[in-house]
Amino acid sequence: MNIELIVIGKTDSQEIASLVELYARRVNRYCRFAVTTLPDVRNTKSLSAKQQRALEGEAILRQLSEGDCVTLLDERGTEFRSVEFALWLQKRMNSGVKRLVLVIGGPYGFSEEVYARADAKLSLSRMTFSHQIVRAIFAEQIYRAFTILNNEPYHHE
Repeated sequence: MNIELIVIGKTDSQEIASLVELYARRVNRYCRFAVTTLPDVRNTKSLSAKQQRALEGEAILRQLSEGDCVTLLDERGTEFRSVEFALWLQKRMNSGVKRLVLVIGGPYGFSEEVYARADAKLSLSRMTFSHQIVRAIFAEQIYRAFTILNNEPYHHE
């Protein structure tokens, strides 16, 4: 299975970008993993939140193929402990999904069209995080899931 993490906009923090790259390299030991950064919507000051979500949604939908399993990181999604997330990931791998697409939206979330296309929604926490820091946290959780599935000593419980 291939995993692709789609994010909106480049991070302005080299530290966050470095962490995402670190965990991306680690995840690539287990499966093909890529991070796709879609450009920020331009002229957002003249757009409503709904218009911005719609434009970001169009860009996200262009990245998707018919057989993809699409999962959104969303505050209304299912929360998992790390071990539960690892089992969730294992089920996706066992189901024969060729490409799992995980999407971190922009600051206003997702358009209705993206929600309609999604197969699942996950939440990292009931707390709100910047969509920048979520990249590093979620990349680490993907790596942690693979170490759990492979009984490696990274995760302690």
